[in-house]
Amino acid sequence: MTRHIAIVQGHPDPAGQHLLHAMAEAYAEAAAAAGHEVRRIDVAKLEFPLLRTQEDFETGALPPDLEQAREDMRWAEHWVFLLPLWHGTMPALLKGFIEHIFRPGFAMEYRKRGFPKRLLAGRSARIIVTMGMPVLLYRWYFGAYGVRSFERSMLGFAGIKPIRESFYGLSFADEKKRAHWINDMREYGRRGG
Repeated sequence: MTRHIAIVQGHPDPAGQHLLHAMAEAYAEAAAAAGHEVRRIDVAKLEFPLLRTQEDFETGALPPDLEQAREDMRWAEHWVFLLPLWHGTMPALLKGFIEHIFRPGFAMEYRKRGFPKRLLAGRSARIIVTMGMPVLLYRWYFGAYGVRSFERSMLGFAGIKPIRESFYGLSFADEKKRAHWINDMREYGRRGG
């Protein structure tokens, strides 16, 4: 079964020299080779202001750089987010991107009473996170709070499920281990998941 996949590269450095960039490339190449249709969004190369008011969030115009990104995400049935863990959560640039994309009418439809209508039901996601600490420490001591917040408060609340996560701790990773992670990305891409 082929899938429509949107890959969101959430590293804020536009230079493209980080492990996450290689991971995104491996995922995209393997997915395309397996027959999946892939669209890529590199958040660091987009220009947009931060949302500052409720009015901006609810009724402000979507910045031109984000219009195609939003359409790519609407088109996709599976989303892949790649991000570095900064201060326990996603970088601010990625958070700002998601706040724009998830405005009313795309992710949720607000009602006068009750919970919002979930407009992204039927989609799935994978969150791929690199971090400068051991994964076990982030999961058990910190409770993976930053990623859990993203899963529950944004993706899950909008109806996306299942949501899978893949964590990679860079603190003790040698080249052999990093090559194994690239192979993980190829496998996820091949499966479209």
